[in-house]
Amino acid sequence: MNSILKRELYSLFRGPIAYIVIALFLVFSGILFFPTFFIFNLAEMRGFFQLLPILFCFFIPAVTMRSFAEEKRSGTFEALITLPVKVSQIVLAKYLAILLFLVFMLLPTVAYAVMISFLGRLDPGPVLGGYLGAILLGGAYAALGLFASSLTTNQIVAFIITAATALFFTFLEQMLIFIPPLLVDWVEFLGTQYHFRTIARGVLDTRSILYLISFSAVLLLGTIRAVEQRR
Repeated sequence: MNSILKRELYSLFRGPIAYIVIALFLVFSGILFFPTFFIFNLAEMRGFFQLLPILFCFFIPAVTMRSFAEEKRSGTFEALITLPVKVSQIVLAKYLAILLFLVFMLLPTVAYAVMISFLGRLDPGPVLGGYLGAILLGGAYAALGLFASSLTTNQIVAFIITAATALFFTFLEQMLIFIPPLLVDWVEFLGTQYHFRTIARGVLDTRSILYLISFSAVLLLGTIRAVEQRR
């Protein structure tokens, strides 16, 4: 599994796409966050973390769309699944590589917290909770992207499926006005932004943590199943 993980990390960072994604993520997050930060003049990163669910809906699919779709298109998929390792190890290695990429993408934004701490008293609780929530939410969308990529040979199709589904779960709570009152609590609980926002407040709600972990686990199991069928 370690060799597959190294292979996936090398595949992610050997081309320009990873660096373009990271650069664009930092540019968009900075442009959208700092103007509102100076308007409200509060030493907090709430505005930054509020942006992440939407940004993740586009930037994470841009990374995951190649995972299996490119392997199938280039003909390396057959060689990959014939390796003397379990399919679950292949999927997990790809997933861990994307999680490491996500951490690498978020790491420069720690500078935002450092700069803000010089401007006022920054509460570390919501900041740590925000980054924990970001990793859990990013992991959920990464699992979604892997699943979509395992279903098609077209990267663009994988991107669209992942982005559309991620946007649906992100904005699910905005659709509550169309839901019967008896189902509102259930539908709200299914929305990923609801759980991310809870964790980003610095509240370690086990229900929200377990939901995002379960979201990832179910989709990873679906990916394993999809790959095994082709094997």
